Amino acid sequence: MLFIIQERTQPDSVIYTDCWYGYNVLDVSEFKHFRINHSKLFADSYNHINGIENFWNQSKRHLRKFNGIPTKYFSLFLKECEMYFKNTNPRSQFKQLKHWISKYVG
Repeated sequence: MLFIIQERTQPDSVIYTDCWYGYNVLDVSEFKHFRINHSKLFADSYNHINGIENFWNQSKRHLRKFNGIPTKYFSLFLKECEMYFKNTNPRSQFKQLKHWISKYVG
């Protein structure tokens, strides 16, 4: 997991996580790592992870409909979830889809 984070994150970046033990590797990396302990509080001033937790919650709910997704296409399905998350208005969703179709299909 550390390799993936190092590959996609600049050194000296600030990373906020919950207290999952898998994130312990970040404590000995070149990142500034802060934990939000949900058993004590959900935010530390303006620092929180509620946005990403909200995104994953909505994404998992949407992706369950497909009863499994081939690994090869997971990033495309996740991009669709991102589009729905960022564009809650159906008109903006339609506009985004039209843009993608014109760009990638014809």
